[in-house]
Amino acid sequence: MAYVTGSSAGRERARPGGPGGGPGHGSGGERPDGTGSGGGRECGSGGERPDGAERAGAPERTSLSVRARDAIRQRIADRTYPQGARLVEREVAEELRMSRVPVREALRALVGEGLLELLPHSGVRVRRLDRADVEHLYEVWEPLAVQASRLAARRVARSAPVEPPGVTALRASLDRAEQAASDPEGAREVAAHTAFHEDIVALSGNPMLARTMERLGGQLRLLFGMREEPEHMRAQHAVMFRYIAQGDEESAAASTLLHVRDSRTVALRSLFDDA
Repeated sequence: MAYVTGSSAGRERARPGGPGGGPGHGSGGERPDGTGSGGGRECGSGGERPDGAERAGAPERTSLSVRARDAIRQRIADRTYPQGARLVEREVAEELRMSRVPVREALRALVGEGLLELLPHSGVRVRRLDRADVEHLYEVWEPLAVQASRLAARRVARSAPVEPPGVTALRASLDRAEQAASDPEGAREVAAHTAFHEDIVALSGNPMLARTMERLGGQLRLLFGMREEPEHMRAQHAVMFRYIAQGDEESAAASTLLHVRDSRTVALRSLFDDA
């Protein structure tokens, strides 16, 4: 496995440049002006690269880091990497069959998303969500989710009689969520549930809202994977979709508010045995 627990974990240390470590050595010794040349520090591959070589490889590395981030995020959401588990950069890289550079970048990104937390001089671990974390997450998500549904319905109404392409994607997400409900492991249902809410945001047509929700997305996936999904909440998705597809702003917003508040109640009961 790519994580360790217990006191023996402290013997493994992240290399310099990893999360919680010092200046990066694996991302190339490129200077802010992009030259990457001169008699400065050596990069992790064993020397300075010709001008532009680092930039030429950047898109490929970015693509790999995004893939690594998505894979690690999914393992956190489905609890392959449980809460509190310390992730070892080298072992994660081996598991994903990637070099350590994109994995290091992915771990840093997930720290920024709040899914991982830095450990002093020893890498990162999966963040534990306590009651306050869950309460704060719902306090932020509730108004954003309500506004996303309102804007999505408004966009549908303004485009009538032509249906925006996002409605088809949202309908497909709803169908996948229904089909995934019978999955005994629940991973598909969590993914479908998350996709449904993400597709509402996409249909809203508001890029600032989309960027804001993207930062919350990882923590919401983690939360959805930790709590149960009662049948009545799955039915609420269908109600939300109906009002959005009809272009009914206020009903879409009201049904979403009910759904998010029910989700909060279920989460607190599932995780902390209260309401």
